[in-house]
Amino acid sequence: MTASGPAENDVRLRRLLPGELKTPRWPHGLAMRTFEAADAPALHALLGLVFDDGMDGPFEQWWPRISGDAEFDPDLCFLVFDGGDRLAGAALCWTSAFLKDLAVHPDFRGQGIAEALLWHVFATFAARGASHVDLKTNLIGNAGAVRLYRRLDMVEVDWAG
Repeated sequence: MTASGPAENDVRLRRLLPGELKTPRWPHGLAMRTFEAADAPALHALLGLVFDDGMDGPFEQWWPRISGDAEFDPDLCFLVFDGGDRLAGAALCWTSAFLKDLAVHPDFRGQGIAEALLWHVFATFAARGASHVDLKTNLIGNAGAVRLYRRLDMVEVDWAG
Protein backbone atom coordinates (compact mmCIF):
# COMPACT_ATOMS: atom_id res chain seq x y z
CA MET A 1 0.00 0.00 0.00
CA THR A 2 1.35 3.39 -0.89
CA ALA A 3 1.10 6.48 1.27
CA SER A 4 -1.83 7.62 -0.89
CA GLY A 5 -3.67 4.32 -0.55
CA PRO A 6 -3.61 0.82 -2.02
CA ALA A 7 -1.80 0.13 -5.27
CA GLU A 8 -3.77 -0.85 -8.34
CA ASN A 9 -5.41 -4.28 -7.91
CA ASP A 10 -4.50 -4.47 -4.20
CA VAL A 11 -7.20 -5.86 -1.92
CA ARG A 12 -7.67 -6.53 1.77
CA LEU A 13 -8.93 -10.05 2.44
CA ARG A 14 -10.46 -11.32 5.68
CA ARG A 15 -11.14 -14.73 7.20
CA LEU A 16 -13.80 -14.63 9.92
CA LEU A 17 -12.99 -16.69 13.02
CA PRO A 18 -13.45 -19.19 14.27
CA GLY A 19 -15.42 -20.72 11.39
CA GLU A 20 -14.41 -24.21 10.36
CA LEU A 21 -10.77 -24.66 11.29
CA LYS A 22 -8.85 -27.55 9.80
CA THR A 23 -5.77 -29.04 11.39
CA PRO A 24 -2.67 -28.03 9.41
CA ARG A 25 -1.19 -30.85 7.35
CA TRP A 26 2.55 -30.36 7.11
CA PRO A 27 4.24 -32.02 4.13
CA HIS A 28 6.42 -35.03 4.87
CA GLY A 29 9.85 -34.04 6.14
CA LEU A 30 8.84 -30.49 7.04
CA ALA A 31 8.18 -29.10 10.50
CA MET A 32 6.81 -25.80 11.76
CA ARG A 33 8.05 -23.82 14.74
CA THR A 34 7.95 -20.25 15.95
CA PHE A 35 10.62 -17.68 15.26
CA GLU A 36 13.89 -17.39 17.16
CA ALA A 37 16.21 -14.38 16.84
CA ALA A 38 18.81 -16.48 14.98
CA ASP A 39 16.19 -17.05 12.24
CA ALA A 40 16.08 -13.39 11.25
CA PRO A 41 18.65 -13.56 8.40
CA ALA A 42 17.00 -16.63 6.85
CA LEU A 43 13.56 -15.03 7.11
CA HIS A 44 14.82 -11.83 5.49
CA ALA A 45 16.45 -13.83 2.68
CA LEU A 46 13.22 -15.78 2.04
CA LEU A 47 11.11 -12.63 1.96
CA GLY A 48 13.62 -10.98 -0.38
CA LEU A 49 13.51 -13.98 -2.70
CA VAL A 50 9.72 -14.24 -2.77
CA PHE A 51 8.83 -10.54 -2.73
CA ASP A 52 10.94 -8.96 -5.42
CA ASP A 53 9.68 -5.42 -4.85
CA GLY A 54 12.70 -4.50 -2.71
CA MET A 55 10.53 -2.61 -0.21
CA ASP A 56 12.01 -4.33 2.83
CA GLY A 57 15.55 -3.11 2.15
CA PRO A 58 18.80 -4.63 3.42
CA PHE A 59 18.79 -6.77 6.54
CA GLU A 60 20.44 -4.04 8.63
CA GLN A 61 17.42 -1.78 8.00
CA TRP A 62 14.72 -4.46 7.89
CA TRP A 63 15.42 -6.29 11.13
CA PRO A 64 15.38 -3.27 13.50
CA ARG A 65 12.19 -2.05 11.79
CA ILE A 66 10.43 -5.44 12.13
CA SER A 67 11.69 -6.39 15.59
CA GLY A 68 11.04 -2.89 16.92
CA ASP A 69 7.49 -2.69 15.62
CA ALA A 70 4.89 -2.59 18.40
CA GLU A 71 2.92 -5.33 16.60
CA PHE A 72 5.85 -7.74 16.27
CA ASP A 73 5.61 -10.85 18.43
CA PRO A 74 8.05 -13.71 17.70
CA ASP A 75 5.33 -16.15 18.78
CA LEU A 76 3.30 -14.97 15.77
CA CYS A 77 6.02 -15.69 13.24
CA PHE A 78 5.67 -19.27 12.02
CA LEU A 79 8.52 -20.91 10.15
CA VAL A 80 8.56 -24.19 8.23
CA PHE A 81 11.88 -25.99 7.87
CA ASP A 82 12.99 -29.08 6.00
CA GLY A 83 15.06 -31.74 7.74
CA GLY A 84 18.27 -29.89 6.86
CA ASP A 85 17.20 -26.66 8.57
CA ARG A 86 16.42 -24.95 5.27
CA LEU A 87 13.61 -22.40 5.55
CA ALA A 88 10.81 -23.60 3.26
CA GLY A 89 8.06 -21.17 4.25
CA ALA A 90 7.03 -18.48 6.70
CA ALA A 91 4.00 -16.59 7.97
CA LEU A 92 4.82 -13.33 9.74
CA CYS A 93 1.79 -11.94 11.57
CA TRP A 94 1.15 -8.76 13.51
CA THR A 95 -0.57 -8.83 16.88
CA SER A 96 -3.61 -7.13 15.31
CA ALA A 97 -4.43 -10.44 13.55
CA PHE A 98 -2.93 -9.19 10.31
CA LEU A 99 -0.90 -11.60 8.18
CA LYS A 100 1.93 -9.30 7.10
CA ASP A 101 3.90 -11.79 4.99
CA LEU A 102 3.25 -15.31 3.75
CA ALA A 103 6.10 -16.76 1.74
CA VAL A 104 7.05 -20.19 0.41
CA HIS A 105 10.47 -20.81 -1.11
CA PRO A 106 10.14 -21.63 -4.84
CA ASP A 107 11.82 -25.02 -4.28
CA PHE A 108 9.02 -26.02 -1.88
CA ARG A 109 5.94 -24.72 -3.70
CA GLY A 110 3.05 -27.01 -4.56
CA GLN A 111 3.34 -29.08 -1.39
CA GLY A 112 0.64 -27.38 0.70
CA ILE A 113 2.93 -25.32 2.92
CA ALA A 114 1.02 -22.06 2.42
CA GLU A 115 -2.31 -23.72 3.17
CA ALA A 116 -0.95 -25.39 6.31
CA LEU A 117 0.52 -22.08 7.48
CA LEU A 118 -2.82 -20.34 6.91
CA TRP A 119 -4.73 -22.95 8.93
CA HIS A 120 -2.16 -22.55 11.71
CA VAL A 121 -2.49 -18.75 11.62
CA PHE A 122 -6.30 -18.96 11.74
CA ALA A 123 -6.24 -21.38 14.69
CA THR A 124 -3.67 -19.28 16.56
CA PHE A 125 -5.71 -16.10 16.31
CA ALA A 126 -8.98 -17.92 17.05
CA ALA A 127 -7.37 -19.22 20.26
CA ARG A 128 -6.37 -15.64 21.09
CA GLY A 129 -9.99 -14.54 20.71
CA ALA A 130 -9.60 -12.63 17.44
CA SER A 131 -12.74 -12.22 15.36
CA HIS A 132 -10.87 -12.36 12.04
CA VAL A 133 -7.51 -12.47 10.25
CA ASP A 134 -6.73 -9.96 7.49
CA LEU A 135 -4.06 -9.69 4.81
CA LYS A 136 -3.24 -7.49 1.85
CA THR A 137 -2.56 -8.94 -1.57
CA ASN A 138 -2.68 -8.11 -5.25
CA LEU A 139 -5.36 -9.70 -7.41
CA ILE A 140 -3.20 -9.75 -10.54
CA GLY A 141 0.37 -10.13 -9.29
CA ASN A 142 -0.56 -12.77 -6.73
CA ALA A 143 -3.44 -14.54 -8.49
CA GLY A 144 -2.40 -18.03 -7.37
CA ALA A 145 -2.36 -17.04 -3.72
CA VAL A 146 -5.68 -15.24 -4.11
CA ARG A 147 -7.25 -18.51 -5.29
CA LEU A 148 -5.94 -20.22 -2.14
CA TYR A 149 -7.17 -17.42 0.12
CA ARG A 150 -10.63 -17.53 -1.39
CA ARG A 151 -10.74 -21.33 -1.12
CA LEU A 152 -10.09 -20.87 2.61
CA ASP A 153 -13.08 -18.51 2.91
CA MET A 154 -11.22 -15.22 2.80
CA VAL A 155 -13.36 -12.41 1.39
CA GLU A 156 -12.59 -8.89 0.24
CA VAL A 157 -13.31 -6.14 2.77
CA ASP A 158 -12.93 -2.38 2.78
CA TRP A 159 -9.40 -1.03 3.32
CA ALA A 160 -10.47 0.57 6.58
CA GLY A 161 -11.29 -2.90 7.86
